[in-house]
Amino acid sequence: MSGGLERFLAAAEALGVEPETRRFPAGTKTAEDAARAIGCEVAAIVKSLVFMAEEEPILALTSGRHRVDTEALARVAGVREVRRATGEEARTATGFAVGGTPPFGYPAPLRTFGDPELLRHERVWSGAGTHEAVFPLAPDALFALAGALMADFVQIPT
Repeated sequence: MSGGLERFLAAAEALGVEPETRRFPAGTKTAEDAARAIGCEVAAIVKSLVFMAEEEPILALTSGRHRVDTEALARVAGVREVRRATGEEARTATGFAVGGTPPFGYPAPLRTFGDPELLRHERVWSGAGTHEAVFPLAPDALFALAGALMADFVQIPT
């Protein structure tokens, strides 16, 4: 097991969860890669994206088919400006590499916002600490574990 997966599993256990992780050696780094490997629609993939709300790292849990509207995210976060975190900033905030970031299990909690679109699915798939590991969970349980505030901050494709 990789260090990222082990750290994720330890964090999940501390929260009282035993996730059913699945590994895909070809990788699940993008939402499209994950959906293809799992055999689900892209909308059921959770992207755990780190942004900088001025100097504070925040987390956006979005459907794999959506893009984050940074102006809308700034409004819901109550700040003037939000930008995508660099890879280094994301790793510092979460302890995980981009492409396998789970929705919880960080060195310190992040203010987290959830995309309501994910609630349309019976279960969604999230990163489990590496670019090749994922786990399924009911979206309401996922949001509860992540401490996510539901908010409208995405651009919906037409």
